[in-house]
Amino acid sequence: MSRRLSFHEAAERELTDAAAYYHNSSPGLGNSFVDDVERSITQIEEYPESGYLLNRAVRRVLLRRFPYAVMYSVNPGEIRILAIANLKRRPFYWQGRK
Repeated sequence: MSRRLSFHEAAERELTDAAAYYHNSSPGLGNSFVDDVERSITQIEEYPESGYLLNRAVRRVLLRRFPYAVMYSVNPGEIRILAIANLKRRPFYWQGRK
C-alpha cells in the first residue's frame, strides 16, 4: 500500500537548520546528514510499521550516523514526518505536532 508522505513545517525547518549547521561545521557534512535522513525516510516509506513505537500514534527511526531521529505517524493513506529530532536536546519537545 502506497502512502503519501508529508512533513510538518517544523520538521522541514529542523532538517534545513541541522543540515546548515553540519555544513558550516565541515563542508560536505550537511549533505551526509541529508543523505542519512533520506535513507531513514526511504526505510519508513517501505516499512512504515518498523519504527520503534513511542506511543499509540508516533514512531521513531534513528539516523545511523548522527544523533537524530525521524519521528513520524502512520495514518491510512499518509505518513506524516513530525520531527527531525536532535536526541541530545530537550526530549519530546515535538509532542503535540500533527
